[in-house]
Amino acid sequence: MSSEHLHWRYATKQFDPKQVIPQPVLESLLESLRLAPSSFGLQPWKFLVIRDPELRKKIKTIAWNQAQVIECSHLIALCTLKDMDETYVKNFIKQTAEARAVPVESLAGYEQMMLGFLKNLSPGAKTDWMGRQIYLALGMLLAECAFRRIDACPMEGFDSKKFDHLLDLDKQGLKSIVLCPLGYRAKSDTHSGLKKVRFASHEIFTHL
Repeated sequence: MSSEHLHWRYATKQFDPKQVIPQPVLESLLESLRLAPSSFGLQPWKFLVIRDPELRKKIKTIAWNQAQVIECSHLIALCTLKDMDETYVKNFIKQTAEARAVPVESLAGYEQMMLGFLKNLSPGAKTDWMGRQIYLALGMLLAECAFRRIDACPMEGFDSKKFDHLLDLDKQGLKSIVLCPLGYRAKSDTHSGLKKVRFASHEIFTHL
């Protein structure tokens, strides 16, 4: 990916509802989420891929009536876990041992380090920490979208409590953080031609 891809992308305001992301391309976008980095590699997230038009109409009413929710090809909801306990960590260690063909016992130090870290976090701090990981995944998704010329619009503008209630996320141990419609920009979206506004390099970089 080059800077050209990054100049091309923007927060799409109008999607062409007639254009649908091909399945192979969608799979590559979802794979960018699956492979996203996270603290300790613990992946405290779930991603909802929402196509159902009736459900998206309901979501639109709790997303400030933003049309992207229903006009896009696919709506992605990036959600974090509401909690992470010892069982979750042990399962991650088990999968790590299997993937790398090493004994579980050889990862005991790594496991204790993670458990110690989580134990020292207050419930609120743990929630904040897990929520921040979502933005690492979102960044990967946006980069992959830009590389493949798929338009996207990350959105925090929605009522997360109503969204969670609508999709019964609380019972699933999940909390929504950000929505991201994906698809293809409409020709009528005048924002696509606007010059990107970013501070100059000398204003944001300090070389020490």
